Formats: sequence, C-alpha cells, structure tokens
Amino acid sequence: MAKEESSVAADLIDFLNASPTAFHAVDEAKKRLKAAGYEQIFERGDWNLQAGKKYFFTRNYSTVVAFAIGKKYVAGNGFHIVGAHTDSPCLKLKPVSKVSKGGYLEVGVQTYGGGLWHTWFDRDLTIAGRLIIKEGKSDGASYSHRLVRLQEPIMRIPTLAIHLDRGVNDGFKVNTQTHLAPVLATSVKAELNKVVADNGPDGKPIESPNSQKHHSLLLQLLAAQVGCKPDDICDFELQACDTQPSVIAGAMKEFIFSGRLDNLCMSFCSLKALIDATVSEKSLEDESGVRMVALFDHEEVGSNSAQGAGSPVMFDALSRITTFFSSDSQLLEKAIQRSFLVSADMAHALHPNYMDKHEENHQPKLHSGLVIKHNANQRYATNAVTAFIFREIAAKHNLPVQDFVVRNDMPCGSTIGPILASGTGIRTVDIGAPQLSMHSIREMCAVDDVKHSYEHLKAFYEEFTCLDAKIAVDI
Repeated sequence: MAKEESSVAADLIDFLNASPTAFHAVDEAKKRLKAAGYEQIFERGDWNLQAGKKYFFTRNYSTVVAFAIGKKYVAGNGFHIVGAHTDSPCLKLKPVSKVSKGGYLEVGVQTYGGGLWHTWFDRDLTIAGRLIIKEGKSDGASYSHRLVRLQEPIMRIPTLAIHLDRGVNDGFKVNTQTHLAPVLATSVKAELNKVVADNGPDGKPIESPNSQKHHSLLLQLLAAQVGCKPDDICDFELQACDTQPSVIAGAMKEFIFSGRLDNLCMSFCSLKALIDATVSEKSLEDESGVRMVALFDHEEVGSNSAQGAGSPVMFDALSRITTFFSSDSQLLEKAIQRSFLVSADMAHALHPNYMDKHEENHQPKLHSGLVIKHNANQRYATNAVTAFIFREIAAKHNLPVQDFVVRNDMPCGSTIGPILASGTGIRTVDIGAPQLSMHSIREMCAVDDVKHSYEHLKAFYEEFTCLDAKIAVDI
C-alpha cells in the first residue's frame, strides 16, 4: 500500500471513528472546515460574502453545506457541487424507550432505514446522539443541544440459542418489533444501583421526570457523560452504535472494515476534496464559479425532511449566494444551467459468492475506481453528457472508472441525485465507490478506492470550469 493511499485512508478512519451519528459527522466536518479557514455563517442571520472566501453553515446539526467562492465569480456563474449524505441505517431509541421483561431492562428501539438487521445481533453496542439540556432554573433557564457518546459497550442484542430454535439455519427472519430490543441490564442489578444513585442526602429517592419514559440507569449514564443531572435532560435523539472501531485490515492491508461506509466514505472524500481544492487563496484565483459540498441527512429514509435533500436547503444556499452579488432575479436561473452536481453515494461491488446478482457487463470491482451509476428509468440522474464529463476528468488524471447498471430482473435503488436534479434542474451524475456488505453494521471497501475517490472529486473541483466551457449541448 502506497504511502499516499495509506494517508488518505488513515484520515478516513479518523473521520469514521469520530462520527457514530449524523450529528457527530457534521461536528467533525465543522472542525475540519474551521481548521481549513472556512467561516461559519448562519441561515437565521445575514450573509456578508466575498469572492475568494470560504464559508459553511449547518442545518439541524445533521446537514452541512460548505462553499468556496472563486475570485473571478460574478452572479450568474455556476456552482460545482458534490452531494452526499451523513446518515446510515441504524436502531434509534423510541420516545419511550423503557422496556422491562423477564427480569431484564431493555431499550426500545425503532429501525431507521433499510438495515441488514440480523448483523446487529451479538454486537457490543453503545449509545450516541444528541441531548437537549436545561441550563439554569425557572425563568432564567436556557436550553442547549449537546452531543453525547458513551464509549463503553453497555448493550447487546443476544441471539436465541440454536437448541431453542433448531430450524434457525434454514432461514432466520428478524421480527423488528420483538427481536431487536437491546439488553441494558438485569432488573436486580439496576435496582441495587438505583438505591445507591437515586437517594438524596435525606435518604429519599430522587425521581427524574423522564424516569417514566426511560430507564433511570440509562439517564444516569448519559448525564454523567455530559456533566449534568438526569432531570436536566429534556429530550434526546439517540441511536445504538457498534463499539468496534473502524480499521484498515485484510492480509494485505487493502480493505477498510467499518460501519457507516455508506455514506460517510463519500462524505469524507467530498469534504476532503473541497478543503484540499481550496487550501490557499491562490487555488481560487482563476475560479469563476463556486465550489460546494452538501452533506444531507435522511437519505436512507427518502430525504423528505427539513434537512434532507428533498428540502430547499441547497437551493436556498445557491439563491442567497447569487442574490448577494446581484439583485437581478434572472441570474439564479442562469446559474442553475451553468452548474453541475456529483451525487456521491456508495456503489455495490461484485460479490464473489453472489456473482449472479450483477449484470454480466456491469460488475464493479474493488480497487477499480469510482462507479458511474446508470438507470434508464431515472433511479439515477446520470446521462451521456454528465457521465462523459466525469469520465473525461478521470482520463486526464489516469484514474480508473467503472459503470454500473442493475439487472433488469432486479429493482434499482436510488440516491439524492434524482431528487436534487428534478428539484433544481442542475445537471447531475450519480457515482460512488464500490463496497461490500452495504447496510450491514460492519461494511467493507478498498483502500485504493478511497484514494481514487478523493483524487477524482478534487480534480472535479479544480477543472470543471475549464472543461464545461468546451461542451455544447443546448445550441
């Protein structure tokens, strides 16, 4: 493994291990953007923008949009965008998570997205997400959003012994309501802990308002982690997480084993590409467009939320940037037609044990570069022009590229690409790095493809303006 490949992959590992949830992924992106000289702006406030400068904002702290304005930018010029998503299939805690059965304390969870739920059994699980914390008392109270992550494994979803289910190897179907509740503790041990922890100085039990909805033990663990009292926790958005860290692995150290590669791998590569393509003021000297990355929440459940790709969050940014530099309302429409979107979402690599699941002439392989996704029914937004542009950039840099079409007798997934293309009218190509075990709690991809993806997206930012000027379509 070459040193440069190892460096990019090692940086991805750091990003993955810092990002157990979409909130943490945005927090990590925010830290990296600030370190690279990007200025944080806010949707609720006024924007004071300047050509040659770099900015970012967050929405719901689970979506982030960052952009660098070329020094030669004028209103009406295009936006060069890479879009990805921050969320992954997982188990999210229910609004009332307190479950007690058979002498056990369990945590009620709901499935988020289309996960391979059988892979969540017998894993060492913890909890991460965000809390809404009350600070101060009565009329002077304020409320803050705090990220939380319990580092230690505190839960497990145990499988049923084969002796009690002899037919399990003939086919196991997960009942997501009854089978997936993680075990937090036994009732006996939890009660002993409650006597010690909940009794105040007068010996009387302290009752948290939330203790009717969530186990007191869980609330104590969360409060201790963020440094507050259990009854200061007003609400939360939490999910179960695997405690096993992401690693570079394989006999030849050629793979990445990790959760959430779909789609934090593409989020990382697009973010790093933008940062490194705008690392200095000189990098924007000849740029006449705006380089942008948009990392959305809720792709795994359809993108229909205030912070998903189905919301106007990206279009609002394009509009505000354009109108800041000119009040001419027609310039935004011109900018849209001069823009280009790369929808970056992980792709299905050929599986050696299930080769019949791929179309014979479209079998993406690990180590072989980004995959351009095609679908005649517009499940992907790629067309001949957008595929050519992306392929031409690869050829110039001697980067490998592949094509994917799903079999005619199988349904095709989709991405944020068609949502954004139809919602804004921006030319779009759907691409992604190849991976195995998509939507498992533990996925895998190739180190080489992380480097290929990063280099391809960085080249897109640096060269699209020049290449697009040579292409004529609507003439």
